Amino acid sequence: MDLPNRKQNRLQDFDYSQNGAYFVTICVKDRKELLSNVIVGTGVLDCPQIQLLKYGVVAEKYINQLNDFYNDISVDKYVIMPDHIHLLLTIINGQSRTPVPTNINNRNSAVAKFVSTFKRFCNKEYGENIWQPRYYDHIIRNQEDYNETWEYIENNPIKWIETHK
Repeated sequence: MDLPNRKQNRLQDFDYSQNGAYFVTICVKDRKELLSNVIVGTGVLDCPQIQLLKYGVVAEKYINQLNDFYNDISVDKYVIMPDHIHLLLTIINGQSRTPVPTNINNRNSAVAKFVSTFKRFCNKEYGENIWQPRYYDHIIRNQEDYNETWEYIENNPIKWIETHK
């Protein structure tokens, strides 16, 4: 039986291990709301708050551990939403611990390795796989794009409240 061809969501021939910033979204399988609750503030100026559930606590632990572990990647900003996680990653020196072959294979990139390691560590602690098999990424092209992505992550809980009333 032939499997259907999946649309490639990575930019062909782009080295995802080179210096730059990347916006990554990792979703829970079937968009189940396992990671957190978004709580509406009680005051006029209160912003929605993220209340992590047990899966979200584990996810945050590994986001922080991997941020400390990788010399070449920094997690500049993240938010753990009920059914997905947004990350703003910066590759600092373009060198991953395992060099990317000259025939670029995006599965060996620093971004892909970070996401794969994150999912694997979480799943091991969860005792099950809760993640969709793939992830979304966007290559940040300039400072304006970086600022807009930062703001998007910052405002995601507000957007969640507005769309889930």
